[in-house]
Order: sequence, then C-alpha cells, then structure tokens
Amino acid sequence: MTSRNLGTQGRAFFRVAGRKGGENRWVRAFYRAGKVTFSSIRHVMHVLWLEVTGLLFLALAVVGGVAAVRQYHRYAAGTIGPGRFLLATSFALVFAYFGISSFWRSRRRVR
Repeated sequence: MTSRNLGTQGRAFFRVAGRKGGENRWVRAFYRAGKVTFSSIRHVMHVLWLEVTGLLFLALAVVGGVAAVRQYHRYAAGTIGPGRFLLATSFALVFAYFGISSFWRSRRRVR
C-alpha cells in the first residue's frame, strides 16, 4: 500500500511543481534553453553519425576496389572467370554509392 500511496503523492507533487514552474520566468527560461541545447546537440550528433558511416562505407568501397583490381588481373590472365571480378566491382560501386550518399545527406542537414 505504501508504494501505491507514494506513487500517487509523487504524481501529485510533480503535477503541482510543473504547474507552479510554468508560472516562473526562470524555470521557463531554463526549460527553453535546455530544449534548444538538446536540439542543437541532437542535430550535430546526427550529422556526425552520417559522416562517420559515410567514411566507413567509403573505406569498404576502397577495399572492394582493390579486390576488383586484383580480380581483374586474374581475369585478364585467364585464371578465373568474370564472376568474381563483377562481384568485387559491384560491391565497390554499391558501397561507394552508400558513402557518397551519406556525405551528401550530412551536407544537406548542415544547411
């Protein structure tokens, strides 16, 4: 019974505190400042996330490009068929697209 009573009292306390806090200029000012600060930090973190994922995707594209070059030399020598070369090339192109589009989205978010 005590926890239920404490829950009811807690809700009542926060309801009254919220109502009284909304009447105070300082409380409203700090609330709005916190809201603006959180929004700005969230925006910056999202742009950072897009740039980091874009960098990782471009790194994978470079690895795929190196593999594509290696497979092309093997294909040109006649030791393998075109399948591995095409697979490595498509891997590199897809991840290059992902990386570039991630950077493109991050640049659009900055504006």
